[in-house]
Amino acid sequence: MQVFWERGYEGTSLTDLTQAMGIASPSLYAAFGNKEALFREAVAHYNATHGTVPQRALEKAPTARAAIEELLQYNAYAYVEPGHPTGCLVLLAATTGAVKNDHIRHFMAACRTDDLTNLQRRIERGVAEGDVPPDTESATLARFIMAMLQGMSAQARDGADQAALSDIVTCAMAAWDAMTGRPAGAADG
Repeated sequence: MQVFWERGYEGTSLTDLTQAMGIASPSLYAAFGNKEALFREAVAHYNATHGTVPQRALEKAPTARAAIEELLQYNAYAYVEPGHPTGCLVLLAATTGAVKNDHIRHFMAACRTDDLTNLQRRIERGVAEGDVPPDTESATLARFIMAMLQGMSAQARDGADQAALSDIVTCAMAAWDAMTGRPAGAADG
């Protein structure tokens, strides 16, 4: 997972993988079948480990705004967390690539679409629960939040620190307030 996260799908060779795992190529093939299968398992592992806090925020936070802010603040830290590659594996590992690997790019796009759908569902839940105005364009707002996550991930990869990413979160939440008609300085609850 770490190697794919750092180097992306195409930037990772079988040698990189076998060295990182401390195994020989035949063992990799016996255990996973091929590089693509290993990559898919690495993405599933990433989502099961690094994706749990953001998912829990979307499910458990008392309001949509609180959920989105918690998700963004968590990622402002996680994208630059010591001991891990910077940015987000799902957002960065395969956004472009050779035509022969289009299926990987489509797989990763589907993962990101799932994340976008989860954001939109949480906003729509906020509409249903009354903490987001009923005339809010949930799809547009979800795409905006996804764009913030993508931008934060890219900026982390380019060297932004947690403070810089947290500043982006502050701006994103001000934009949330403007987009939902929430008065500046209103208490969340």
